[in-house]
Amino acid sequence: MNIQNFNNLPIPITQYEQEAIVFCQNWLAGQQEFILKTSGSTGEPKPIILTRNQMIASAKLTGKTFGLQAGDKALVCLNINYIAGMMMLVRGIELGLKLTVVEPSGNPFQKINNPVFDFYAFVPLQMQNLLEIEKNKITLNCAKAIIIGGATVNEVLEKNIQSLEVPVYSTYGMTETVSHIAIRRMNGSNKSNNFRVLEGVKIGLDERNCLNIVAEASNNELIQTNDIVEILNENEFKLMGRFDNIINSGGVKIQLEKVENLIGNEMKLLTLNRFFAYGIPDEKLGQRLVLIVEGEEVKSEIKELFFKNIQAILSKYEVPKEIYFVKIFIETATGKVDKMKIIAHGLNLQVP
Repeated sequence: MNIQNFNNLPIPITQYEQEAIVFCQNWLAGQQEFILKTSGSTGEPKPIILTRNQMIASAKLTGKTFGLQAGDKALVCLNINYIAGMMMLVRGIELGLKLTVVEPSGNPFQKINNPVFDFYAFVPLQMQNLLEIEKNKITLNCAKAIIIGGATVNEVLEKNIQSLEVPVYSTYGMTETVSHIAIRRMNGSNKSNNFRVLEGVKIGLDERNCLNIVAEASNNELIQTNDIVEILNENEFKLMGRFDNIINSGGVKIQLEKVENLIGNEMKLLTLNRFFAYGIPDEKLGQRLVLIVEGEEVKSEIKELFFKNIQAILSKYEVPKEIYFVKIFIETATGKVDKMKIIAHGLNLQVP
């Protein structure tokens, strides 16, 4: 659905398209507050009220950062009921972009005849699926910029992104910060392992070494996160992992993201699909470190070789005790891996 003139839209339209139109009409009518839900990837979704001024500030900052101009074309393929998709609509209206809205799916190009745009925003799974088709790379390279958010970009995807010439960025942000407040270039001569905050954003640490943020998009109020970071200077930080992703296994604290990052290169022995480390309840250890892998079970000799390889790069405490295979990962409405539901339903375990 192309949103240029509401009076010239094809009939009939889907319920999802109607929701996009209603939001745009409410925005154009001057609605001042909007209620959104957090993604729910680390707990139950909670409602948050954002003001019109916050969203305008965020949209203008994105436009300035990526050089977006009136008339540029943008694809809206993220859920418009959550911050990432909704802000694409706001950017379209406030910056004068030509928007094409498609219902979220794993392949955003599937129902588009000519998917050439100046600006794309994807979740990692969408980007991975698009890069599996060679002709999509030509299309993507026509853009000014591509941003990827909503979940961590794994090493396999980041390696595949190197085949693109268009600037591709990993974003850092959340509902409370009204989408991204920092970006990390993932390809080209300016690629980096560190996030660079956008203009006007101030960062700091609490006593846990967790990031806090003050920005115009947050109404200049301090937003405290659970993300452990290393601040390199007033404009850059390195994301280390989440404070709530530290498990205690037999008295030893284990950072789950660290485990995932270290074994990333070895995962090709098992699968190229998604995976994550997790701590499940254990009577003796309190929490037992396990690896959850999307896909079918592999042969025992392959698992044995995998364990042999990762024992060389992990401490004995960081080696997962077991590997569980789940055929298809459950996702949140925003396309993130819903770890809690996978553990509860896929493994039939009690989630504390």
